[in-house]
Amino acid sequence: LFALLCLLAGALRRAPVYDAFLEGAREGLQTARAILPSLIAMLCAIRAFSACGLMDLLSGLLHPALSWAGIPRETLPLMLMRPLSGSASLAMLKAILADCGPDSRAGMVASVMMGSSETVFYTCGVYLAAAGVKKSRHTIPCALIAWLAGSIAAGLMV
Repeated sequence: LFALLCLLAGALRRAPVYDAFLEGAREGLQTARAILPSLIAMLCAIRAFSACGLMDLLSGLLHPALSWAGIPRETLPLMLMRPLSGSASLAMLKAILADCGPDSRAGMVASVMMGSSETVFYTCGVYLAAAGVKKSRHTIPCALIAWLAGSIAAGLMV
């Protein structure tokens, strides 16, 4: 329906809708080609991070350090995965909500974590590279500080 409305609006304005569509498709393919290596590397790293047990090890090490902020142990894997992958962290949120319940402390903290943080490495690696924006040396550290602040605030606020 939306595409039909766009075509109709373009026809009424006598805009070259088909040419604009082809140009957009061409740019989309170029963008896909530019981000594919970063995306593949990130997906492999996420899978290796989870499969080798590093996620569980880091969660165990971080729990005593972050328990003062009220961050439940069940949410630590989500906290660690959130800067890497939105899809994986959404699956972790679903598991936390199924296991602990949406009204539990872990469920509420996990929900706030999802809403208060961003997939830092995905956003910086893919969108900035695709747009041709040169990253400053402060981009990722500042984004990681924001992720950590959002995660800790989730534990403190809920």
